[in-house]
Order: sequence, then C-alpha cells, then structure tokens
Amino acid sequence: MPLMDHLMELRRRLLWSAIAFLISFGVCYYFSQQIYGFLARPLATILQEQGGGDRRMIFTALYEAFFTYLKVAFFGAVFFSFPIWATQLWLFIAPGLYRSEKRAVTPFLVASPILFLMGAALAYYFIFPLAWHFFISFETPAGAGSVPIQLEAKVSEYLSLVMHMILAFGIAFQMPVALVLLCRVGILSVAGLRKGRRYAIVGMFALAAIITPPDVISQVGLAIPLILLYEISILFAVWVAPKPPEETK
Repeated sequence: MPLMDHLMELRRRLLWSAIAFLISFGVCYYFSQQIYGFLARPLATILQEQGGGDRRMIFTALYEAFFTYLKVAFFGAVFFSFPIWATQLWLFIAPGLYRSEKRAVTPFLVASPILFLMGAALAYYFIFPLAWHFFISFETPAGAGSVPIQLEAKVSEYLSLVMHMILAFGIAFQMPVALVLLCRVGILSVAGLRKGRRYAIVGMFALAAIITPPDVISQVGLAIPLILLYEISILFAVWVAPKPPEETK
C-alpha cells in the first residue's frame, strides 16, 4: 500500500479506538457509583466484619467526589475498551505479516489479556483483603487517657491505591508473554533464563517492593506469583524457542 493509504488506514483504526473509548467512558460514568462500590467492597466487607456499621469514607474538597467518579469512569473505559484497541491494532498490523508470523503472534495476543485479568483478580480477591486487614489492625480503641485512632479513608486516595495495585498486578503478569516472545525471536535463550534465575528472583522481590504498598503481604503476594510465572515462562520458552540447526554428519 502507498504511504497515504497506510496513514488513512491508521487514522481509521485510531478513530474506531477513540469511539470505543468515548462510548465506554460514557457508560462507565453512568455506572460510576456502582463501579466504585465494587472497588470499595473489599474494604467495606472488612469494616462490616469488625462491627463498623457507621463507618464511612470521606472527601475533603468540594470537587473531590466528582473527579473521583471521573477517574472511575476513565479507569473503566480503559479496561473495557482495551479489547477494541487491541483488535484495531491487530487489524492494522496483520496484513503486513506472513502467515507463519501470524501463527506465532496469535497465542501471545490471546494470553496477554488473560494474564492481565489473572493479575487483577489476584489483587482484588486475595491481596486486598489481606492488606486491608493489615492496615486496619493499626486502629486503636478509645481508652482511659488516650485518643482513639480510627480509619476514615478518603475516596480519591483509596481509588488511586486500588487502581495502582490492579494495574501493577495486571502489567506484572505480562512478564511470561514478554519473556517467551523474546525467546521466540531469539533475543533471549532458555539457557539464559535458567542461568539468570537467582537474579530474576531478587529482581522480582525488588519490583514488588517498588510497585506495591509498603507492607509485606502485598510484596510477597506479588513476588511469589511472578516467580512461578518465571518458571512457567521457561517451560513455554523451551517449546517455542527456535531449535538450533542439526549438525550434518
């Protein structure tokens, strides 16, 4: 195709992606309270278990709640419109690939969103309850001569923490896709992955310490799955890595 045809095709794909994002944003903003309630449910469940029927979340600026719902809508729009983005990107790139290249790339395109959902689910259903229990354990009741310490979380800060952790876990779970793809194209080797295992483990704990809150539960909860995914990556790399040419006798 001529250059102008490529640019027109790119413009069409970007336009469809933008339309999908705007529609998703409008729908997510309409249901922003329900989406925020879903994100706040792990904390609400823990507070109810502790007998906190009158517990609440607060906002301290007039515009804070409004911008929080905008963030919720943006987060939901990115999440729900991502399949459309990925499809449009694939439709733009696929015509320039050989059939063998399409067969090689397709498994990675399928695995990437599945791994992202697995990482997000791990954060929401496993890490959040444990981490919130840990943080709330620092509350102190009222006593003689003491001032009670009680959590009154801000809606914007809670949302930022939740979105940060969901994205961090989802992106971190893309590691097998990246490693296996690098082995598939010959940039990395299976022997190199095995040899660098000890350094990778240290790096995963360091990465978990950087992208998660400063508590042991979140850090270990991310590092251990990454180590398991690293080992799984080695197994798949053995399967997809190009085989060395056989020596002629």
